[in-house]
Amino acid sequence: MTSPRPLHVALLTYRGHPHVGGQGVYVYYLSRALAELGHRVTVFAGQPYPELPGGIELERVPSLDLYRPDDPFRRPARSEMRSGVDVLEYASMCCGAFPEPLTFSLRAARALASRRGRFDVVHDNQCLGYGLLDVNRRTPVVATVHHPITIDRELALAAAASGRERGRLRRWYGFTRMQGRVARRLPRLLTVSEASRGDVCDAFGVPAHRVGIVHNGVDADLFRPVPEVAETPGRILALASADIPMKGVVHLIEALAKVRTERDADLVLAGKAAQSPGVQAAARRYGVEDAIHLAGPVEDLELVELYARAQVAVVPSLYEGFSFPAVQAMSCGVPLVTTTGGALPEVVGDAALLVPPGDAGALAAAIGRLLDDEALRGRMGSAGRDRVLERFTWRSAAEATVAEYLRVLPGC
Repeated sequence: MTSPRPLHVALLTYRGHPHVGGQGVYVYYLSRALAELGHRVTVFAGQPYPELPGGIELERVPSLDLYRPDDPFRRPARSEMRSGVDVLEYASMCCGAFPEPLTFSLRAARALASRRGRFDVVHDNQCLGYGLLDVNRRTPVVATVHHPITIDRELALAAAASGRERGRLRRWYGFTRMQGRVARRLPRLLTVSEASRGDVCDAFGVPAHRVGIVHNGVDADLFRPVPEVAETPGRILALASADIPMKGVVHLIEALAKVRTERDADLVLAGKAAQSPGVQAAARRYGVEDAIHLAGPVEDLELVELYARAQVAVVPSLYEGFSFPAVQAMSCGVPLVTTTGGALPEVVGDAALLVPPGDAGALAAAIGRLLDDEALRGRMGSAGRDRVLERFTWRSAAEATVAEYLRVLPGC
């Protein structure tokens, strides 16, 4: 469906920096692709503020920034408390809750109210805060749910070591109840895979016909094979935005220890998970400290080089609603091992070796199989690149997103 005219889109993201995770990647590339189709995009974002392509407007929605990396769970000065939302945000944090989805939505609603009539559609990115219900009274709201955070909550509770920790987690994830209530009252939800649509419907009680599927994309011109960069024998690469049970990083570290009993291998771990004390403790526990290189958050060009040097990429997640690391690896032509968690089989198709989630032995066997078979690595790398070019471009994602906007616009 083609838009009869250029649209002005307000794209909301409460955490939009690319190094924070997939939300930042999504906002950057979707806004760029929408603009390339001729639409105007204004991004409303909280801290940490996103990096945006040229031509995309940024409206900062300042918060108390209570979770800044250099001062997490900070105590703001009294002079910073300038509104009831500020007080709510700080009080919620002090009670162990995560207030950002709610407080960002309230601040964004206020910012949008002062721009009444400026936007054709408001596109929320995974916030699902109560403020969106006020926005929707004036401007149609479409919300993307990459996956329901209730899944993160259940996996974290299952991994909790004590009743006290489970209580802390229930307080932290309390915002998921709000997200379900808001999701049921918005006119249209989007998600990124068939698997995630089923989970959204189950978690939020939303009928399937109200949830559209728009696959994410990858910048295949940037994430591409780089044959002039030599592979490092035995090199494994994984990218994880957080050291949480859902990402399965500890299972990968255990698998690395098993792989190293039979062959030389090392692991480069990129992303925020590499900075976690839990990752370092797991490396010590399994005796592989010297075989893990903790790259931390990296820029895209550096990440492409890391992919080029790897013989195998791994996505060990227990669940993924889509998985940017999987499509990035495929786009770079790197043979891939993933689990069957969530949407991963749907995303990778026959371009990866699949193993059960949380099974370090199966993960080690699949990694070893690829390391030992050069021909298989070549076939799988080529299959991955072909699959990305056929299915996962940002232009096709933007076109499908515009078609979803038109479903909620009057007269379209």
